[in-house]
Amino acid sequence: MSTGRDRKYTESLDMQDAEIIVIGSGIGGLTAGALLARYGRQVIICESHTIAGGAAHSFSRQGFQFDSGPSFYCGLGDPKSLNPLRQVLAVLGEAAPAIAYDPLGHYHFPEGAFPVYSNGERYRQAVAEITPQGAKELAALEQRLLPLYNALKEIPTLALRADLSLLPVLFRRYPWPLLKLIPQLRTIQSSVGDIVDQTIRDPWVKRLIDLECFLLSGLKAHETIAPEVAFMFGERSQSVVDYPIGGGGAIVDALVRGLQRWGGELRLGTHVQQILVARNRAIGVRLRNGETLRAPVVISNASIWDTYSQLLGPQDLPAAYRQTALKTPAVDSFMHLHLGIRAEGLSDLTIHHVVIHDAKQDISTPGNTCMISIPTVLDPQLAPPEHHLIHAYTLEPWADWRRDQTYEFRKQKRAYPLFRALEKIIPDLRSRIRLELIGSPLTHQHFLRRYQGAYGPAIAAGQGLFPNCHTPISGLYRVGDSTLPGIGVPAVAASGILCANTLVSPRQTRELLTTLAKGTP
Repeated sequence: MSTGRDRKYTESLDMQDAEIIVIGSGIGGLTAGALLARYGRQVIICESHTIAGGAAHSFSRQGFQFDSGPSFYCGLGDPKSLNPLRQVLAVLGEAAPAIAYDPLGHYHFPEGAFPVYSNGERYRQAVAEITPQGAKELAALEQRLLPLYNALKEIPTLALRADLSLLPVLFRRYPWPLLKLIPQLRTIQSSVGDIVDQTIRDPWVKRLIDLECFLLSGLKAHETIAPEVAFMFGERSQSVVDYPIGGGGAIVDALVRGLQRWGGELRLGTHVQQILVARNRAIGVRLRNGETLRAPVVISNASIWDTYSQLLGPQDLPAAYRQTALKTPAVDSFMHLHLGIRAEGLSDLTIHHVVIHDAKQDISTPGNTCMISIPTVLDPQLAPPEHHLIHAYTLEPWADWRRDQTYEFRKQKRAYPLFRALEKIIPDLRSRIRLELIGSPLTHQHFLRRYQGAYGPAIAAGQGLFPNCHTPISGLYRVGDSTLPGIGVPAVAASGILCANTLVSPRQTRELLTTLAKGTP
């Protein structure tokens, strides 16, 4: 005989607003939601803000179209690229047209500038001008890592899933690529630093690899997993580096179009206050306005800390699991500088620059390594005529940031290294400024609902596994930068793919892979 509580629980499952609710429209959430809509599922994505895209959204001020986060992309226009995002857009029937370019930009070390090329041979030639022996050692490192890329490229990310059904999928469809991966198992499990120690002695090249790992993962070589750098070397040498026309927001727009094309729904300005759980099952969400949306599957694109401390109550999770999850170390937040400047006389700029102020300080010291993007070098329409827009950022810890009477002063002070970095590239920068916006970790937390304004977990290679899309609550899944290594767009897109595929049958995924191979949506 059923109890009243059991009847209420059963009724709550029957009264569904959707099959799947996704919390957050970052790249991970949009990828998962759009792909599930493509699979025929009824999907609602709830976004707290009025602009989709999460950390990858674009925003407009006085005619300048700024990227809020990611500024470096690869393989968007190359059908051979391993970029998971490109694969998703292909099966959605969407595209993000992009401009290929080379060199990528310049690294500005205290001793001088170094041009960074996408073409592997030109890249090594540039290194050889500084250290001939180091260039040979760098070539040896690439030879250690490229076989891993070559093995991985025969298994599209779109084939992967996060359950035991993965094994029969791989064995049936990709037996030979799996055999090629067997000799690479040790490399897959290694840190880049371990391989560098075996291959490279030149201190300048070691510093170069440390910097590139830091730009990829927020961690240096000994803390970064080898597949990330294998992917970087492979995409540089066998694909293209390109920038989406219209900026990062064009990628978000393409994913939103794909979601809606296949029947999914995006609700902007819809803040999820709580994930509803009954008898250890997710049954929907409660919005800040008091409305309840019911669904048997909920996917959180919020961070691990926000999901487990804000969206769920302590009673919803096993205490030990929750405690361990909330102790996951986080990558620091950033200071952001968005500028609109006059462009006259600036005809020789490249799009990307990285400036290291002090060689004696660690590259991860806040303010020491400054990343700069000037996308109007490639896409002038992102700014008013005769103007450039600039996005510069550097690591900044969360500690001691608060909104008080010193807040504006502290923002200016902590942004000073960014201005110094930009003046190495554009000496008369300050006289050119028409628009200036400074963002702190508090800005990032406020606009992106991010725990401490952080950019995902800082889990070093060999010191723990990244949480995957599963949670202890049935029907509740997670995507985003706290589910897979790496803080870039490919990693979060891959997280959305793995989650979406886990929620459908292998047969449906096989059909989608056939679609990808044919090149038709």
